[in-house]
This record gives sequence, structure tokens and C-alpha cells, in this order.
Amino acid sequence: MPGRLSISPARLVTRSLLALGLAALAAPVYSASMDFSNEYNASSIHAQGDAWFIDRVKDLTDGEVDITLHTGGSLGFRSADHFYAVADNAVQIADSLSGTLGGVDPIFLLSSLPFLADDVESAHRLYNIARPEYAKVFEANDQILLYASPWPASGIWSKTPVTSMKDLDGLKIRSYDRNGTEALLSAGASPVKLSWADVVPQLATGGIEAVLTSAEAGANGSFWEHLSDFSAINYAVPLNMVHMNRDAFEDLSEANQQAVLQAAKETDAHNWEVVKQRLAQNYAELREHQVAIHDPIPGEFQAGLEKAAEPVVAHWVESAGDRGQRILEQYRDPEAP
Repeated sequence: MPGRLSISPARLVTRSLLALGLAALAAPVYSASMDFSNEYNASSIHAQGDAWFIDRVKDLTDGEVDITLHTGGSLGFRSADHFYAVADNAVQIADSLSGTLGGVDPIFLLSSLPFLADDVESAHRLYNIARPEYAKVFEANDQILLYASPWPASGIWSKTPVTSMKDLDGLKIRSYDRNGTEALLSAGASPVKLSWADVVPQLATGGIEAVLTSAEAGANGSFWEHLSDFSAINYAVPLNMVHMNRDAFEDLSEANQQAVLQAAKETDAHNWEVVKQRLAQNYAELREHQVAIHDPIPGEFQAGLEKAAEPVVAHWVESAGDRGQRILEQYRDPEAP
């Protein structure tokens, strides 16, 4: 027909493929690969909880969201680095010891306040009361709080028994945040605040002679190679916070966003159940390696530690302001949920 262009079948195929390619480029891509940083060993309760979360995300998103867990600080980030690393999207998700974020906001020192919540049940209740305040700080810094990862209660690992206030006098002991440093100083010790990655090297070189941490952490670090005793002072049940970059979250499809949140909710519940079983497992492992376990500690020692810690709680309330006071009032109210 005059005026009508003839297009070859080959050209039609080419145009169709081009159109499909352009459509694919224009369409949103909801699958994602993400990195997840954790400073602790792969066998730790936290890394295992994070792996459980990753498996749930994979199942709930049919594999569209692929998360790679990097343990042992292998990405070069420690807990204290994570807050800004996630905010800047240098890493998409991180598991961070809460107290190391105390310089960002004092709310993150709540879970490590000495002798406030010294068992799993009370620590879980404190977390539920305070979670909205944690979430606000992450939200204000382009992040999302996914879930908490609790530790078993902190005790003292040492070369000789630490069962009295006299045993603490001048003791070079590792603390993990500002609360611990202040409490141990008040008790007469000589604390050194160290990131987890620095603890074993300092033990090996004699830089420290004791460690404030849980039986769990000491077992993961094979502390029995350097230390012989564990005193269950039940100092605190500190939390790790697992947080995610908001842009990385919002780049996901709505369905996958909901899947990530669902996986986080399930992991939160899972972690609080797992930690209840962990102490018995830890103690069995310590006994296998001939670690002397002092549990319970003498009442006079416990009373002395609690007395020394009182100014630390008062200092935190002053720094946290009205919200801190409200949290503690609700926590201490037996009628409050």
C-alpha cells in the first residue's frame, strides 16, 4: 500500500526486546542485598539470633531480601561505630551493644544501669516500657529499631575469686560502658572501658586482670585460657539493639517491608526466650573447663556493690531527664503494665 512502511520481522523482534528492556529499567526493583554487622563471635547468642532473623526474612520474602551476616567485626565496625555507619548506609543493618551508644543518647545506657533489672523477666519488662524511646532516637537518625538482643546477666570474670569488696580494690577490670566504669570506680576497682574486640588481647598481655561481662560472653571468648573464676553478681541484663538504615528499608516493596518487620517481631520474642535457657548451658561449659563459679555471691558483697552503684542510677536520671524519670517510675510501679 502506498505510503505505508514495511517493517521486517527481525526489526519487530528488536523493537520488542528494546521495549521490554526499557520497561524493566523503569520498573521498581524490590529485591535487595544487604550487609549486617555484628562485633561478636558467630557462636554468640546475638549472632545466632541474627542468623535466625535472616532466615525468617528469607522465608517471608521468598528470598527477595538477601542479608549477609558479618560476625567478629569482620567489616571493620565495632558496636560504637554502628550507629553512624547505619545512618550513613555504610552498612544496612547492625547489632550494637546498647551502652556503647550512650554518647549518642543516654537512653541507650538504661539497660546497663547496675542492679536495676538483674534478671531476664524484669529486663524484658524494662525494655517493653522503654522501647518507644529507643525507637524515637533511631527514627530521628534515619534508622529503624528492629529488635533487641539481650545478654544473660553480667558477672565478674577474674584470675582469683572476687567475692568481697576488698577483692575489688584496685582490680584492673574491663567495663563495657560508662555505667560500668562509674559503678566499678565507686566500688574501688580500676576499670578500663574496652570494646569486645579488645578484651582478649588485653587479657593476653596483662592489660586487664578481670572482665565485667556475662558467662555467655566469657564462654564465647574462651576466657578460661586466662581467667579461673566467675562471680555471678547479676550486675545487669544489658541489651544489644538491632537497627536498620531507613532508606534501605524504604527501598523494599511494601510487602517485603512488612515481612522484615514481622521477622523482627518474631526474632524479638525468640531472643528473650532463648536467653532464659542460656545460663544453664553456659555454666555447664564453664565447669567443663574447671572455671570456679561463685553463685550466689555473699550477701554482704552484694549489698556493698548495690550501695556503690546508687550514684550511677541517679546520674543517669539526671542526664536522661523527664523521660528517664517516667520510665523508672513506670518500671518500679507494681501496678503498671
